[in-house]
Amino acid sequence: MLQTSDAVLPHDATADSNKHAELVPAAPRSVVPLGPVPRHPAGMADGRSFDRLLHAWQAKATGSLSPISLMLAYLDWSLHLADAPERRLGLAVKAAKQAQRLLSAADWTQPEPEDHRFRDEAWSQPPFNTIAQAFLLTEEWWKEATTGLPGVTKSHSDVVTFDARQLLDIFSPSNIPWLNPEVLRATVQQSGGNFVKGFMNYAEDMRRIASGRLIDDVEGFAVGENLAVTPGKVVFRNDLMELIQYEPVTPTVRPEPILVVPAWIMKYYILDLSPGNSFIRYLVSQGFTVFCISWRNPGPELREMSFDDYRQLGVMAAIDAVRAICGDEKIHACGYCLGGTLLSIAAATMAREGDDRLATVTMLAAQTDFTEAGELQLFTDEGQLALLDDVMWRQGYLDSTQMSGAFQMLRSNDLVWSRMIKSYLLGERDHPNDLMAWNADATRMPYRMHSQYLHAMFLNNDLAEGRFQVDGRPIAIQEIHVPLFAVGTETDHVAPWRSVYKIHLLNNGDITFVLTSGGHNAGIVSEPGHRHRHYRLAHRPRRGLYLAPEEWMSAAAPQEGSWWPELVKWLAGYSGAPVMPPPLSSPEMGYPAVCDAPGSYVRES
Repeated sequence: MLQTSDAVLPHDATADSNKHAELVPAAPRSVVPLGPVPRHPAGMADGRSFDRLLHAWQAKATGSLSPISLMLAYLDWSLHLADAPERRLGLAVKAAKQAQRLLSAADWTQPEPEDHRFRDEAWSQPPFNTIAQAFLLTEEWWKEATTGLPGVTKSHSDVVTFDARQLLDIFSPSNIPWLNPEVLRATVQQSGGNFVKGFMNYAEDMRRIASGRLIDDVEGFAVGENLAVTPGKVVFRNDLMELIQYEPVTPTVRPEPILVVPAWIMKYYILDLSPGNSFIRYLVSQGFTVFCISWRNPGPELREMSFDDYRQLGVMAAIDAVRAICGDEKIHACGYCLGGTLLSIAAATMAREGDDRLATVTMLAAQTDFTEAGELQLFTDEGQLALLDDVMWRQGYLDSTQMSGAFQMLRSNDLVWSRMIKSYLLGERDHPNDLMAWNADATRMPYRMHSQYLHAMFLNNDLAEGRFQVDGRPIAIQEIHVPLFAVGTETDHVAPWRSVYKIHLLNNGDITFVLTSGGHNAGIVSEPGHRHRHYRLAHRPRRGLYLAPEEWMSAAAPQEGSWWPELVKWLAGYSGAPVMPPPLSSPEMGYPAVCDAPGSYVRES
């Protein structure tokens, strides 16, 4: 039995809008405890309990990666390569030509733009330039060897290519102290003091790990003190989320409120970091009434929460609350990452049902088509998801540490090796910042919801292909008829911008698309005044012609600065004249102020 306090619902809220809600006569009208949620403990006999336990145990030894999926990929690639003598001969010839290129110092290859390992000027001087070049040519050869082999399943080829790159990264000369000129220079300048400081950093990290603390020293940051400090009130709470309404700072506001739906894979305050780079604070300062969902950090008691529960108890419950507080004005809905995908599903369902309470939909680094969802697809084949399902079944959730490994592997050079070099070989520490503090404040994923999400989106692409059902009937992104504002980021490894751009193929309505510099997080947290920021923007009218991503990029001229003012300008174009701000909460409508922002759920670990 779930026992969450103060689940505040409006007058007309019933089990129709919250299938887990159960009215209790003895309780006050505004307090609705949620009913029992079915649980399936690890020991329950379901016909394959032992298999599940075995696989969950195996996952501990493999970092939640499926060894069978990896073996199948290598078997597919190696057998086809063994059966292609001409291809093997070509690889041998290529190796000989690369050796000739290396010895003649002619036509040397260049690192990829995002590869920062060899940026230091010392890498361009002998003998280090030859060492770096030999490594880059080796990477180039292995990429040729693992890609484009006829007969190999593309997903298997991608896995082998990715795995080969991970193995090569381990042996990068930048990771070897006596081959890295930056480390050698620091060693000479500090008489070896860098290794002493590096060992102290390593010992401190081990102590932190042993005591269950975070490796990143972000103890100077705290939610409610210097993070997530935009003033407001929690005006609604249920077992899945708290809804925050922010205080106005302008004498008048646009009549249409903004509802922000963040991802639940991390905490909402990526959009409300420090006051200087808070997306939410910026929207409030521009004369909008802003609401934001703060998702609960689920434990095993919420294992049976479904993806549709997130729609109903999250987005739809929030829309009910916003309308009750702000009146009959339509809502500007804004979703980030997974929250954007969920919002698109909610908006499509509302369109199907004739629910016209949305004025616009904004999607920030959010995918609706997952056919090109980037390297995360490497971890979402049938075998990998079967293993992950068993891990989550055993625990009731997917732990943050089990997710972070996959994300770090996507950018191992930046997130793993460069940090180790800096901390342990150079003896330097990164200065903690608000984004690091947020990144360390991870969440869990409920078993049922996360399994449904991975299977429906990443594995089967049901949403884009018309198979995703809500209440037993399919929905279509095509049915969303309100104007759309979509943002992709140039170096996004989680939601690649070309994947985000596919919204143009799924909806022929009015779409404004922005491509901004930065990655999945830093590209969204792109406040005005942030140095070295740029973006491209183009508008496609309703039923306008489709442009391929490369055509779109060529046609959209780059502009310096932040894209945030462009969003505000766009929202203002679909908003009415400013009016007096609505009340902060609405007790008479069943939405009293529960507590001050940022609330209690965001503080759960």
